[in-house]
Amino acid sequence: MSLIKEKKRASLKDKRILIAEDMEINAEIVKEVLAIKEMVTEHAANGKIALSMFGDSDEFYYDAILMDVRMPEMDGLEATKEIRALDRKDASIVPIIAMTANAFDEDVQRSLQVGMNAHLSKPVEPERLYRSLEELIWEAETKRNA
Repeated sequence: MSLIKEKKRASLKDKRILIAEDMEINAEIVKEVLAIKEMVTEHAANGKIALSMFGDSDEFYYDAILMDVRMPEMDGLEATKEIRALDRKDASIVPIIAMTANAFDEDVQRSLQVGMNAHLSKPVEPERLYRSLEELIWEAETKRNA
């Protein structure tokens, strides 16, 4: 018997993921990695655009957001804070995963304090990204249907 409880996971096929990333090459790499699992992606070049895209979308349009922490115009921390403050049902439960080259404890803490659900270091390991998305999307879908 295992002491580690296996988390339930959602299928990633056809899940819509918003990628907030200012470096075009990084965004392209993440899109390719997500395409392997047949996810649908949309790209925002900075946090301000990501906030606008999320705010202008229908509720529950996005299944998750991959948020670079350091971006021009509006960084990922501020964008996450603004998304979480929106007056709509999905704003509080959409999974937001920080993606950053900085993996220091203080960076992880700041990400979690503004409402991000997880923190992945760049370069992102595909299997770790898939697992995080599967678990967080499953949790969000459970909350939505509760």
